[in-house]
Amino acid sequence: MAVVKELIRTEESGNISFGNYELDQKSKVSDYQHQGDVYKVKTYREITKLERNGMFVYESVPGTAVFELEQDGSSMSFRVEGGEDAQITVGMEADCKYDVVINGADAGTMKTNLGGKLSFSAELGGQDSVEVKIRKC
Repeated sequence: MAVVKELIRTEESGNISFGNYELDQKSKVSDYQHQGDVYKVKTYREITKLERNGMFVYESVPGTAVFELEQDGSSMSFRVEGGEDAQITVGMEADCKYDVVINGADAGTMKTNLGGKLSFSAELGGQDSVEVKIRKC
């Protein structure tokens, strides 16, 4: 399994990777510049959280490592790893329905709340990364 030792980085694809669930103490990187946006990541074994321009993007409990995060106005995709199963919350458009696919299996259609948050569980438990795809209906 892998983590992002530098806490957040830009990949060759232009997407970002972030998070280190192996840390015992909270660590953060603020003011990370990527494609005109400013990111902030907080991570350790109990939680991983990402913000873009001061707005919520991602949170997992317990902490995770996220690879190749790609997001546009109607979808989000990434690979995620962790030492145990995680509850993941992502920021999407408020009061909309999304199809969620985890490792190729349809997890169903879910609706965001008025704050635009969408929550789901991912079975990680020390296995290889799990692929998550979220698409607006």
